[in-house]
Amino acid sequence: MNGIPPAPPGPPSLPAHPDPATDAILDSGLLHELSHAFGGPFHFLLPHRFDANLAALRAALDEAGVDGRVYYAKKANKAAVWVERCAARGAGVDVAAPGELREALGHGVRGEDLVVTGPAKSDELLRAAALHGALTTVDSLGELDRLLTGARTRSGALRPARLLLRRLPPAQPESRFGMDGAEIEEALGRCVRAGDAIRMEGFSFHLSGYATRPRADLAGHLVDLCLKARAMGLRADRISIGGGLAVDYTAAADWHAFLAAQRPAHYHARKSFAAGDFYPYHSPVAGAAALRAVLDAVPEGGRESLAARLRGTGTRLLAEPGRALLDRAGSSVFRVQGVKDRAGYAILTVDGTSLSLSEQWFGSEYLPDPALVTPAGRALGQGAHPACVGGATCLESDLLTWRKIPFPARPAVGDLLVYPNTAGYQMDSNESSFHDLPLPPKIVIEAAGGRGTGGGRPRWRLDRHPAR
Repeated sequence: MNGIPPAPPGPPSLPAHPDPATDAILDSGLLHELSHAFGGPFHFLLPHRFDANLAALRAALDEAGVDGRVYYAKKANKAAVWVERCAARGAGVDVAAPGELREALGHGVRGEDLVVTGPAKSDELLRAAALHGALTTVDSLGELDRLLTGARTRSGALRPARLLLRRLPPAQPESRFGMDGAEIEEALGRCVRAGDAIRMEGFSFHLSGYATRPRADLAGHLVDLCLKARAMGLRADRISIGGGLAVDYTAAADWHAFLAAQRPAHYHARKSFAAGDFYPYHSPVAGAAALRAVLDAVPEGGRESLAARLRGTGTRLLAEPGRALLDRAGSSVFRVQGVKDRAGYAILTVDGTSLSLSEQWFGSEYLPDPALVTPAGRALGQGAHPACVGGATCLESDLLTWRKIPFPARPAVGDLLVYPNTAGYQMDSNESSFHDLPLPPKIVIEAAGGRGTGGGRPRWRLDRHPAR
């Protein structure tokens, strides 16, 4: 021992799960060509992943013997390709604004395959939903009255307005979504009195968090409400459990090691994050497995699983996942345009902004390590070159990554940073053309044969969503 204290450990890494389809694109040379062609950051999308995630969720319903329907929550990513996949695969789409409804219709989804959610909806949205036969989640008594007024105005000319009543979660009474027990009672009475002007099809809820047991408990309560509504002469044959199916970004060991090691010294300007500030990047039960867990759970006060309860009562289950359908379905690419050294780490500046990596919107950090792709190829190996990542705006707070990422090589101007698995909410939840910077385009990548990205150099096209 020489009396010199050991050097403190470097910043921890958080590798994403291995993804051969994305790695093939990183190794293809295509990304540097696209960066040059578009002159800025971009997102690439993998539609075959969406198809696979949809198939897995449907398989979970089929295995449980449950009559169900999957709706894509369009707010998770507004690219047109996902809606096109829904139209091609017979899936529904969850929309919450007039523009989303128009986009879904314009890309081939039928009105009856839409569910309209959101809090207080505009008259324009309620009217369009009714005209196209969409299923509308009613959030309040006032909204129900507006829907009923419109339905009576159209009575005899068009189909009845289809609706679900949204229940306020008893365990989350502070939620701004849904109606409490007394309001639900009043809403049911108004639906009965409305007669043929409306078609009351069941109940829904908006539940925060990713735990499966609370979702199953509340779903069981909605089944009981359906039975009560049927006794009053209403149809009430389905319930919606919303989204909230977690995505598993990284291995358990890597996630727990990261949480145990991370501290302010590992972040630029000693930025401080508590473990609870982060999305749970490791989820032991995620995607289709999370849906299975909901179906297998015995709701509070019950004697049989939710799946058995749904089968026994002839109740259909609707789910509205966004992130879970987009798992590994896209990544975000930024070009390094500046490197500045600080004490023990570098500050990178890229050609985009943190507004295109939207976890920063939540006062948090998008943690999966970005890949470093040089003109010579993807840099591999152990991380020994820590660097944070700043955006191109004149704001001190514009950092895509405050963490000093341990890169396997020293980044240089012209290298690309590829943030993995960003299709779910990261790409455009908070985008802005601040400084007149262009919004990153979305590039749809497919193999030459049209399936995945294997079997030769991938081909690409621009997504068909209109430019904003």
